[in-house]
Amino acid sequence: MPRTAMPASQPLRAITDTLDAALRPLTFGPPVTAVYNPLAYARQAYDGYLDLLGTAPGRVLLLGMNPGPFGMAQTGVPFGDVAMVRDWLRLGAAVGKPQDEHPRRPVAGLDCPRAEVSGTRLWGWAREQFGTPAAFFGKFALANYCPLCFLEAGGRNRTPDKLSRAERSALYAVCDQALRATVAVLQPSHIIGIGQFAEERARQAVGDLGLPIGRVLHPSPASPLANAGWGAEASAQLHALGIHW
Repeated sequence: MPRTAMPASQPLRAITDTLDAALRPLTFGPPVTAVYNPLAYARQAYDGYLDLLGTAPGRVLLLGMNPGPFGMAQTGVPFGDVAMVRDWLRLGAAVGKPQDEHPRRPVAGLDCPRAEVSGTRLWGWAREQFGTPAAFFGKFALANYCPLCFLEAGGRNRTPDKLSRAERSALYAVCDQALRATVAVLQPSHIIGIGQFAEERARQAVGDLGLPIGRVLHPSPASPLANAGWGAEASAQLHALGIHW
């Protein structure tokens, strides 16, 4: 029988396997009551994203923080607003359920009725600037530093930097290794944190590699500057870092 060809994204899938296995033993206490790992329950969707991302070297790596409850936690795609994933990225793999689903943050995959504002802004900017996903991924790669979504009892999203010191230390050690492995595969020209946290983690994890590291404003609706026009601001900040397209 003919051998099945390996997908081009296989090196990234292997990194994902290692990262997923290393995350599973980690535990997180109150106020976190639920932890979603899309690498486990949305793996088919995430692999589809990795196939789209590809492994071409020399691109700018945009680095996010971690999944939002209405983004990657629903779709398995970084900054994965449902409408953008379905209608622009054209990804539609089925998504399962997290092991301990929070009653106020159910996972519905592409049927999730809520938009992820950060994802709408980021992928909307990509669509406006490049037209097609292929053109965007010819210049940029996009990944999250941490693949876990942390939820408090009331359903509030808790970001990794708000975890206890011991929890952060264990989590960052695992995610740092995955980022170093990802950078080794992608060989980016720059690493650009989407927000201060991602930039700081990039400097800690791969700052010794000599790559240019910077940041752009996070597209969160909690940011007044982002609300005033995130796309234009992000483009201006990228241009100021010497990144043009």
